[in-house]
Amino acid sequence: MRTGVRHCGPQNKELLNSPMLPQSRARSRQPSQSDSHPLPTSRRGVLALAGAAAVAPLLPGCGGGSSPEPYLPATIAWGRNAIREATAAQGGKARAASVALLHEDRLVWQEAFGIAGSVPHTLATPETRFNVGSVSKVLAALAVMILVDRRQLELDAPVVGYLPQFKMLSPGYRDITVRHLLTHASGLPGTHLHHLFAFAPLPGYAAELEATLADLHLKHAPGTMAVYCNDGFTLVERIVAAVTGQAYPAFVQTAIFNPLGMARSSYTLQPLPSGSFARGAIGGVEQRQEFVMGHATGGLCTTPGDMMKLAALLLQGGEHGGQRIVSKAGLAELGSMQHPGLRNVLTPDWQPGLGWDSVRHPGLEAAGVVAWQKSGSTMFYTSDFFVLPRARLALLLTGSAAEFMPGPIAEGILLRALHEMGTLRTLPPPVSTAAPALATTSATAVQAVLGIYGRATKPLKALSPDNQRIDLRVWSAKAQGWEPLSEGLRLRSDGWWWSDAQPAIHYRWEQSEGRRYLLSRERAAAGHYWSTTPLGQQMPPAPGPLPPAWTARLATTWQVANEAPDSIPLAMGAGTATLQELPDLPGYLFWDDSQFLLPLAPDRAGMTVQVPQNAGRDLVELVVTTREQQEWMHAAGWAYRRLG
Repeated sequence: MRTGVRHCGPQNKELLNSPMLPQSRARSRQPSQSDSHPLPTSRRGVLALAGAAAVAPLLPGCGGGSSPEPYLPATIAWGRNAIREATAAQGGKARAASVALLHEDRLVWQEAFGIAGSVPHTLATPETRFNVGSVSKVLAALAVMILVDRRQLELDAPVVGYLPQFKMLSPGYRDITVRHLLTHASGLPGTHLHHLFAFAPLPGYAAELEATLADLHLKHAPGTMAVYCNDGFTLVERIVAAVTGQAYPAFVQTAIFNPLGMARSSYTLQPLPSGSFARGAIGGVEQRQEFVMGHATGGLCTTPGDMMKLAALLLQGGEHGGQRIVSKAGLAELGSMQHPGLRNVLTPDWQPGLGWDSVRHPGLEAAGVVAWQKSGSTMFYTSDFFVLPRARLALLLTGSAAEFMPGPIAEGILLRALHEMGTLRTLPPPVSTAAPALATTSATAVQAVLGIYGRATKPLKALSPDNQRIDLRVWSAKAQGWEPLSEGLRLRSDGWWWSDAQPAIHYRWEQSEGRRYLLSRERAAAGHYWSTTPLGQQMPPAPGPLPPAWTARLATTWQVANEAPDSIPLAMGAGTATLQELPDLPGYLFWDDSQFLLPLAPDRAGMTVQVPQNAGRDLVELVVTTREQQEWMHAAGWAYRRLG
């Protein structure tokens, strides 16, 4: 089902700055807030989920009268079918989807699919709003660069210069800069969970994060590695408020939304009219509006058409309607690779800009095209946003389900548009999964990489049946044991370990900064390139046995007790976590069937892994307090009461 189709030729134009311009998430293998999972039953599920010329006229869509021939008709036809197939493949979970495609100064296609809500029955239109999750980070970076232009901020100035009250237990917090916050290099733990997603607005999220950080450590020294981090962007909210005197949403409204005429873009501060937004669902049951309290990190509610106004600003050098919104230098900084000097990178696939996941997206790079890309997800939505600065293209694709995967579809639309425009002579062919020749390896080399690999989510285990082949296992919370992930891996002449049963995904071990890491190389969903991802860090033996205070807490279950009744994670079944010690790795605390921690004191346990990109994100520090002779466990803003 679809409605609100707009795919017109260039002769129908309307000024971009018109406030009446009609408005209209797949995951690629890029670091982002976008993972697709079944309904979460714990914290794991929640996190596995977030030129200088003036802008020329923008084509909003067809008006009345005769319809001209559509522009890029083959691209639009392919994209429409791909979106339909993707939503149908989810068994109706993605109830609505919406897309907009910009070329040069023309909005050549916007279309909505499905239903925005069933009570009353409301078809999705290009004006239907979606929460776009971490795509919001692009707006946060742009807001910062506007303040840099105004000389109210400096990218490489310490955060404490703007937030003198900000502090942490690790002295290195004084070295965190504004740039570190925007490029995931701050060393902050990851994501503050308390009151992040709810069915009603719950104010005070950013201030609470800042206060909570005062009792936590850094997970790595600022500027030494890049690990996806929502907390850094939430601190940006505090900085913007400190230097402007305006709350972050108000500043973005006045500095970006209003000048660009983004009338259908806002943060989730109050309820929207029924029927104006796409509703999410839990277990097939339609839900109320989703509010995201981390505004800068993931709280933008918008339409693809509105986001094309932002894209037009970026394509046109930072000016709109003769008014400069951001300087050329600021715009260039947004799209510049930010981490050329990091020591612990492991893979070149992640080349972040300011706010962008990548400013050299590998799927478009494989076709010789520069693309800036940002994906995002929330509890109910997934999105992907692309801007191709040289090819003069932009696209946003969004859907109302965490299972919807916009990344491969978005890549496919853009590649076909480039081909139909004549920029690409042919579409890039799929990469070959033919295995190269076997290589020899020693038993000593195999033994060195065996063991358990820690990360933010379910750990991995490498074993060998014969000192030549390697089997990988993944921890199962349900089975409370290790389940097969990939078996019979053998070293090939390309330096990767292949399994005959899984030719499209390979593994490799690398050492960096004195640590051994497991990496995967997977054929990306679009099929024409490989994507390399750090998966985990080999866990060394613990320095000693667990102390008595922590031993007494083993084999316990803890229940979140400080979420509001309107909490979406609680509605989705999250809220319990276990504390145990795995026989495979004695001396470590194993929290929530996911993370390994080491005791720092009788009432505190700290983070143990440093994995770049996504696998090291959202780590927790456990802090125990006592109230009325009852122990409470604190992690990522959640306060847990012991059960039993």
